[in-house]
Amino acid sequence: MKVRSRSRVDALAIALTESRLSLAMHGEYSKTPLYAEHVRLGGKMVPFAGWLMPVQYTSIIEEHQTVRNNVGIFDISHMGQLIVDGAGARAWLNTMLTNNTDKLDVVTGQYTFLLNEHGGIIDDLIVYRIGEQKFLLVVNAARVEEDFTWLQKHLPSANAVQMENRSAVFGGVAIQGPRIAELFRALFSTNADLPSRNSIADFPFDGTTTSVARTGYTGEDGIEVFFRAKDAVKIWNATLEKGKPFGIKPCGLGARDTLRLEMCYPLNGSDLSPERNPIEAGLGFFVDLTKSNFIGRDVLLETKEKGPREKLVPFRMKEKGPPPRPHYAVFENGERIGEVTSGTLSPSLNWGVGMAYVSTARAKIGAQIDIEIRGQKFPATIEKKPLYKKP
Repeated sequence: MKVRSRSRVDALAIALTESRLSLAMHGEYSKTPLYAEHVRLGGKMVPFAGWLMPVQYTSIIEEHQTVRNNVGIFDISHMGQLIVDGAGARAWLNTMLTNNTDKLDVVTGQYTFLLNEHGGIIDDLIVYRIGEQKFLLVVNAARVEEDFTWLQKHLPSANAVQMENRSAVFGGVAIQGPRIAELFRALFSTNADLPSRNSIADFPFDGTTTSVARTGYTGEDGIEVFFRAKDAVKIWNATLEKGKPFGIKPCGLGARDTLRLEMCYPLNGSDLSPERNPIEAGLGFFVDLTKSNFIGRDVLLETKEKGPREKLVPFRMKEKGPPPRPHYAVFENGERIGEVTSGTLSPSLNWGVGMAYVSTARAKIGAQIDIEIRGQKFPATIEKKPLYKKP
């Protein structure tokens, strides 16, 4: 029996639920300050990284297309927010992160990695310089405690750096889509200017202060807004109300996953892990090997000089059929060459797409491969990033 595209995409809700259940089998899941709003709006709540989060409200396809064509809002309050401050903060962070914090002007940010001694990825994150010697690290929900503990373990002995985990008392939303400039002015002021790409600025909002960053995880223009948890409901509802003329919709984890995968943005825990390094993941651009010292540097330098054994590559299915999923085997000419790490049916392309680690010798754009799905091989092609390009 043929399965309709909408059903296959919405099946991601089930796949996400199943894949995340093992993360919190015991005890209560955490809830963001917007949990009651998600329930009120009909969000389908699922476990994700120890949190109860909306996977969708209406359909993944509808929410995905809303972000591509208008504007959508996501709850990102489950993500961690760490503050690093002090006279030695910038120099110390440069020994902990792969990108170069010396290149950050005040109110700018950069994508970067926190590595273990073997060069493996503990977390991928964005670090913003929010003061002369003060930094905000926005980290993945499943890695907050691990990141904080790892960073604390490596603090310099002198009291030149202080750390604070403000995750429990701060929240955030991502507002993404081509109509973001209109919504931004409706929210903050007709005279307010959007921060430039990868920068962050404070804006007053109804008696409180928000930090607005021109960043996101969808491939569309957009902002991420950070605020005290007690202000979350007020900001969420105001955004939905002010966004009505621009076609705004609340969006869940399902659309977030399809949007990021079309752009080949990696997901920590799937495409990135402590067993993989940024060179293997094809993200060497965010590693500054000219820095003399950071944790994992020697391993990354060796990987770059010798070449990685495997590479993370995007692919696109060549036939209509069941979408690829994580852990499906990848073959070339009958020989297994790798494994899928992320996969879905792309709402924008209406084709199955994904990413996989494959042998470097086979990781060539245009290479013909096969994805084994339920015991049957389906043809695919290794593609150039990103999989989706705006018309």
